[in-house]
Amino acid sequence: MASGLIKRLGQMLTEDLDTVDDHRIDRQSRAEAGQRAKDCCRGDKVTMVGELRSVQTCSKASHTGVLAEFFDGSDTVMLKWLGRSRIPGIEPGRRITVTGRVATVDGMKVIYNPYYELHSTLE
Repeated sequence: MASGLIKRLGQMLTEDLDTVDDHRIDRQSRAEAGQRAKDCCRGDKVTMVGELRSVQTCSKASHTGVLAEFFDGSDTVMLKWLGRSRIPGIEPGRRITVTGRVATVDGMKVIYNPYYELHSTLE
């Protein structure tokens, strides 16, 4: 048992921080029983749990909306809210549940105007 603990500690100290973060997000998403981004296809209506990795906001004049990179530990899905210049609470690092229909644009999975639920920042 002690050797297993030492092995896990050694892995944690030498593993790439992005990989550790990916595993953490994956464990949390699986615990909440959301659908997996890697298993979703164009046309599927999905509910997924994960984190926002990046968020881009655009000016009201451009009317292009808010674009967020969502990651659930298995794959990335772009979330795009059209006609919005900003959405309170939609920020990098925020944990959310999203529901919507998957589209594909240039090979990338996208959900337009998803319903979303912000998770507590204390999790």
